[in-house]
Amino acid sequence: MRSRSLLWSFDYAIQGIVYTLRTQRNMRIHSVAAIVVLVSALVAGVGRLEMIALLFAIGFVLVTELTNTAIEAAVDLHVDRFDPHAKIAKDVAAGAVLVSSVVALGVGYMVFHERMAAVVDQGLLLAKRSPVHLTLIALGLTALLVVGVKAMTRADSFMRGGWPSGHTALAASAATTIAYLTQSAAAAVLALFIAALVAQSRVESEAHTLPQVGLGALLGVLVTTAVFQVFFL
Repeated sequence: MRSRSLLWSFDYAIQGIVYTLRTQRNMRIHSVAAIVVLVSALVAGVGRLEMIALLFAIGFVLVTELTNTAIEAAVDLHVDRFDPHAKIAKDVAAGAVLVSSVVALGVGYMVFHERMAAVVDQGLLLAKRSPVHLTLIALGLTALLVVGVKAMTRADSFMRGGWPSGHTALAASAATTIAYLTQSAAAAVLALFIAALVAQSRVESEAHTLPQVGLGALLGVLVTTAVFQVFFL
């Protein structure tokens, strides 16, 4: 009987994880990010201690997301109208997820910083220094391309929703421009990190989906790179 109860407890736990993945967008985002980080770590050949740190950071984020979902469900079960204490419970649980995410970002930065800097430095060697006015050209072409794609996909607004994400495209274009103009790995990584925050904010606000944000980032990088390569010659 004890063995059977143990099997059932595993089944209940798996059901909880599956429910969270199905119903919580942030859990899906965290899970995809975890897969990307682990694959990148394997490709980069990180050490054992670094891999342990990444695993603990990933587990920390996923556990807090699961706990946040459980707290929200419990509060909704017992409260059917606005209650300031219920709001506090949900806000604190969400704050735990935020703290864990920031810690995970810090761990990821410490593990991948030097490797990312080396890759960025090698990429910047392929480009030459460009006049500053190319920044406006790159941003302008990116914006025009985004508007064109939105028109073809019948998006209602440039500022919100539709394919692709205009905010992310412009942020990625600006980050790529900074990388080419400064030819600094540190500046490039910082600019790309800020662009990633812009992309995350569009997903968090439910203005765009992950594919729409990904397409926007890709357009911004490709258009800006094309502009700089053409005018560098």
